[in-house]
Amino acid sequence: MVRMVGTVIRGIRTPMIREGDNIVDITVDAVLSAASAEGFTLKDRDVIGIKESIVARAQGNYATIQDIRSDIARKFAGDFALVFPVLSRNRFALLLKGIADCGKKVYIILNYPADELGNHLMDVNKMDDLGLNPYTDVLTEEQYREMFGKEVLHQFTAIDYVNYYREIAGSNVEFIFTNDPKAALNYSQEMLVACIHERARVKRILLKAGAQKVFCLDEILAEPVNGSGYNENYGLLGSNMAGKDVIKLFPRDCQQVVDAIQNKLKKLTNKNIEVMVFGDGGFKDPVGKIWELADPVISPGFTAGLKGVTSEIKIKYLVDNELNHLSREEAAAAVKEKINGKAENMAGREEALGTTPRQLTDLLGSLCDLTSGSGDKGTPVILVQGYFDNYATD
Repeated sequence: MVRMVGTVIRGIRTPMIREGDNIVDITVDAVLSAASAEGFTLKDRDVIGIKESIVARAQGNYATIQDIRSDIARKFAGDFALVFPVLSRNRFALLLKGIADCGKKVYIILNYPADELGNHLMDVNKMDDLGLNPYTDVLTEEQYREMFGKEVLHQFTAIDYVNYYREIAGSNVEFIFTNDPKAALNYSQEMLVACIHERARVKRILLKAGAQKVFCLDEILAEPVNGSGYNENYGLLGSNMAGKDVIKLFPRDCQQVVDAIQNKLKKLTNKNIEVMVFGDGGFKDPVGKIWELADPVISPGFTAGLKGVTSEIKIKYLVDNELNHLSREEAAAAVKEKINGKAENMAGREEALGTTPRQLTDLLGSLCDLTSGSGDKGTPVILVQGYFDNYATD
């Protein structure tokens, strides 16, 4: 019988996860229960994704704004610049409160026209009409307001983030708008780099330009403070608001978690199943221009079989260019032959045109995040079957 279905993705419901829960047992039980209830079987090279938030919750990886304040106070001797924070209630508001509560003046350096994730501080067309050059022009808050008005609302949240951040941080802050991190040196020699994906580059630029002290967010709460949670690799990066004064940190020890789940499933099913922890997907909203990836990585932990990048043949290229003289059945057979004989690395080959190699975990993590959602679906575990199959797989 001809196979008619390729990749299948299922959202798996779990119990409500609490601090102290055994996330390994809960994940395994949820997947096996779903398979029994829905009548599907697990296979070799299936992929299980676990949302990072439930791993962190089970670990109890939380911290308070007081913990942030304590770490900031011991790292900075005087006033400092907060360089390129993102504009987000969920991701940065409580971090800012903890940072600003340290008692020192904070110079908040904001990218414009938008932060690194695409959250806009101004209308781009108006910026162009005003003749602003975002690569060279530095604006004070007063100049920003003169040009763009007393209230500049975000397209989706309807929040003026400059006003919002001022309300959080209090009067002991000053806003500067620029895309040149070296401009921060006009205000302080001590820096806290708050961007996510460009942090290493920005830190390097600042140190080369003469900054005396530069920390990144991944160095704040990289170890416990006052008995707090922590993340030795990512610090405050990947954190979310979890209460009025509490944040949930990115999970720790993810490699141990995924390996344990894989080993337990092997014992129970005799199948070699890949496992990963996933956070934000790596996709961009084409309407609002928001890049979803506010976590430092898409997957902080995955089993060995998920290392590497995709390597595929473009079927439509073959059909349009090499096989268009063949019958439907002959073309299908020829495509399967091409797939079975393809090189391990297809980069640069014409038949791979349009199949940009990407990390498997970035693609799978984005798929899992889109399936799981961030609201009320209640499926923090995702099962992906047939992902590594292709048209030649029977």
